[in-house]
Amino acid sequence: MANQFIEFYYKTFDQNRSSLAALYHDNSMLTFENAAIRGTAAIVEKLVSLPFEAVVHQVATKDVQPSNENGGILVLVTGALLVDKEQKPMSYTQAFQLLPDGQGSYFVFNDVFRLVYAAS
Repeated sequence: MANQFIEFYYKTFDQNRSSLAALYHDNSMLTFENAAIRGTAAIVEKLVSLPFEAVVHQVATKDVQPSNENGGILVLVTGALLVDKEQKPMSYTQAFQLLPDGQGSYFVFNDVFRLVYAAS
């Protein structure tokens, strides 16, 4: 399930960010770098407004754990992303907490994204 989610999320992000709305609910939260955002509309607005035209995520690692007794799933992803025509990838880490939606599927309750910069 987690592998399918990761593949779908990044493929959708890379091709049509506005389509990610279906993965979030009004109580979902996103922390993108330092910005904390809540709710489907605000999250999608943030993702769509990111200052690049094209992006490609390259997943390097993925770790998955059950997150609670109600069937939640914690997903941690690391990887690299190429933005626009940039040839030097940027490293990132992203964590998702997926919760059952009560209809046999899952939604993103928590989403935390952070670029990883080289230690100085």
